[in-house]
Amino acid sequence: MTQNTETQIDTPGLVFPTGFVWGSATSAYQIEGALTADGRGRSIWDTFVAQPGRVVEGDDASVAIDHYNRYRDDVRLMADLGLSAYRFSVSWTRIQPDGKGEVNAKGLDFYKRLVDELLSYGISPWVTLYHWDLPQTLEDEGGWPSRDLSKRFADFAAIVHGALGDRVANWATVNEPWCAAFLGYSSGEHAPGRRNPAESIKAAHHLNLAHGLAVQAMRAQRTDTRIGGCVNLYAISPQSDSEADLDAARRIDGMQNRFFLDALMRGSYPQDVLDDLTPLIAPEEYIKDGDLELIAAPLDMLLINYYSRFTVTGAEGGPKSASAAPTDSGSAWPGNEHVGFVNGGRPVTGMGWEVDGNGLLEVLTRLRDEYPAVPLYISENGAAYDDVVTDDGAIHDVERQAYIDTHLRVCHQAIEAGVPLEGYFAWSLMDNFEWAWGYGKRFGLVYVDYPTQTRILKDSALWYAETIRHGGLRGPAQ
Repeated sequence: MTQNTETQIDTPGLVFPTGFVWGSATSAYQIEGALTADGRGRSIWDTFVAQPGRVVEGDDASVAIDHYNRYRDDVRLMADLGLSAYRFSVSWTRIQPDGKGEVNAKGLDFYKRLVDELLSYGISPWVTLYHWDLPQTLEDEGGWPSRDLSKRFADFAAIVHGALGDRVANWATVNEPWCAAFLGYSSGEHAPGRRNPAESIKAAHHLNLAHGLAVQAMRAQRTDTRIGGCVNLYAISPQSDSEADLDAARRIDGMQNRFFLDALMRGSYPQDVLDDLTPLIAPEEYIKDGDLELIAAPLDMLLINYYSRFTVTGAEGGPKSASAAPTDSGSAWPGNEHVGFVNGGRPVTGMGWEVDGNGLLEVLTRLRDEYPAVPLYISENGAAYDDVVTDDGAIHDVERQAYIDTHLRVCHQAIEAGVPLEGYFAWSLMDNFEWAWGYGKRFGLVYVDYPTQTRILKDSALWYAETIRHGGLRGPAQ
């Protein structure tokens, strides 16, 4: 995504199409807590956070925001906001403590109760099957670099879909396979914390294969549910028009975007990306006959997580990581370790990520122009800022409100331009355990006071609720 389309985003009074999905999202490990309740097994994140230096301040998710026990109150909050949909993930280790074998009925019952509670308020549940919390037993057997894990995941998908498919219409398979593969197995900044570039490439392919096998298993059970992949996409800009910078943009676009989009939507991997990776591992060592046909099973929709733009350079001596990881890590870009990431001069969030709504427009129009047409959903979009509870007991998070406002205006502009965009999920519904950053970064529309577990609607939440009620944005851009 190397074209920088600096389009003005200032149209006031924007109404979205009837039926547009207004949602918010979370993930199991970040919110549930109750890590030893009702037979839950150990995940790779439980192991990872217990290792000194892995997480800021040594935080862990043993309590998180206690959603496992407070889900009814949290669903009422969703109803108060007027959400039409809620995207959440299921914990593999609650349902199969060792990632295989007998089903833990108590764990599965939690998600049945959650779905029923959502439906009682008219909120559509959107289930994500995998959001990074792999059972530790399966990691011990090789993890995502092991081809067998893709089959294990398909079995898990069939269990959950079989139990919830009569009430859940919308499903995502693997959330952000780029992160699970390259942050988990190349840079080591996410669980399981491995640093083996060649193994991370295998992991990326096997996560794609897991998606394909899960789609196959779920469609064998019923055909009336909608299934999609979920990818985190970036607009990519070269720092200059130099040959080195243009090549850097090609490389990062290939690893971040095209490796996953081409597999899901075209049934192939980009040849230039395979060529870049071949010095580390030959394609025939991990891609088998028939894999790409499975991966490219027709999708009912594509879920897109978008946060920022990357500006890159191939010049010697450039910064060597785009990661916001708080701890020492290796490279998340196997075969492209020489590429540097630079600030493009835009405002940044509390994560240091540049705010660039135009990058989202670039991503969406590229999908419209270059890939087969399927319904699109923004499944994550949001920002962390340093929220403060003021003397009036409120959180006046003006920057977050402006961030979401900007990106929603882009969504409307994309729809007007013929992009088949049908919904938006703000990340995240509530403050939570932010992986290696612990509790130091707050993305939520709802503030959580962690010692008391008190929930407070931030100004951005109240504004989002008003936006939903009106079916769109009122007034000029924030």
